[in-house]
Amino acid sequence: MKNEKQNNARPAVCLRAKNRRYRPLYAMMVPGLLYLVINNYIPMAGIVIAFKQVNYKAGILKSPWVGFKNFEFLFKTKDALTITRNTIGYNLVFLILGPLLAITVAILLNELKSKMAKKVYQTVILVPYLISIVVVSYLVYALLATEAGFVNNSVLGAFGAEPVSWYSEAKYWPVILVLVHIWKGFGYSSIIYYAALVGIDRTCYEAAAIDGATRWQQILHITLPGLKSTIITLTLMSIGKMFYSDFGLFYQVPMDSGALYDVTNTIDTYVYRGLMKLNNVGMSSAAGLYQSFVGFILVLTANLVVSKISKDDALF
Repeated sequence: MKNEKQNNARPAVCLRAKNRRYRPLYAMMVPGLLYLVINNYIPMAGIVIAFKQVNYKAGILKSPWVGFKNFEFLFKTKDALTITRNTIGYNLVFLILGPLLAITVAILLNELKSKMAKKVYQTVILVPYLISIVVVSYLVYALLATEAGFVNNSVLGAFGAEPVSWYSEAKYWPVILVLVHIWKGFGYSSIIYYAALVGIDRTCYEAAAIDGATRWQQILHITLPGLKSTIITLTLMSIGKMFYSDFGLFYQVPMDSGALYDVTNTIDTYVYRGLMKLNNVGMSSAAGLYQSFVGFILVLTANLVVSKISKDDALF
C-alpha cells in the first residue's frame, strides 16, 4: 500500500518540478501574449462598426445598423475590378519572386566559409528592410525625378535618350513597384531561410560529398527538402495576406500620383482615399473585415491542400 502511494505521488512531484523549470519561459511569454491580446484580439470588438452607420454623437453602440450596406463601397464602385486585380496580381508576383530570391540568397550565404563575410552580407541585405518606406519613397524619387533624377540625367542622358516622366507614365510602375518591394523585403526572408539552413545536419552534406554528389545535387536533394517546411509556412502566411497590400509601397512610393492610379490603386489605398473624402469609418471597417475573412478562407484552403499532399508540413 505504501509503495502504491509513493508511485502515485511521483508523477505529481515530477509535474511540479517541470513547472518550476519552465517558469522563466512562461514569464518571457507573458509580454508577447499581452501584445497579442491588446493589439489583435481586443480590437476585434470593433467588427461591429462594419455593420453600422457610425454616428459620433450617439456613439458606436447606439449608431444605427445598416447591415451589409458598407460592403457595397468595395463591390459597386467602377474601380472594383481594378483594385482587386492590382491587389491580387501584385501579391501573386511577390509570392513567386520574393521566395525565389530569398532562398537563392540564403543558399549563397550558406556557401560562404568566412564567418565575418556572412555577418557583413547579412547586415547589408537586412538594411533595406529596416529603412522606413517614406525614406524609400524619396530614394526612388531621387532616381526617377523628371528633371533632377539620376536615371534621366546620368543613365538615359549618357545614351542620348529622351528623359522619361516616370510619375506620369503608368506602364513602367508594375516593374518599379515589384523591384522596390523585393529589394526592401528579401533580406528579412533570406535571414529566416538561412536560419533554417543552419539547422540542417551537416553530416548529410558530408555523406553526399563522399558519394560523389555535386554542389548542385546537394542543394537539390538536401538543402531544398530541408527548407520545405519553412517555405510552406511562409507561403501560407503570404496567402493569408493576398487581399492586403503594402500601403506605403502603393501610396507613398508613387507619391500618390493620379496618373498612376490604374496600376497603383489597391484595396488599401482605395479605402484610404475613400475614408479621407467621405470620412465613413464603417466602410473602412467593412473593407478590413472583408480582407481578413477572405484571407482566413485562403489560408484554410491552402492548408487543406498542403495537408492532402504532406500532412506533416500543414499548419494544423
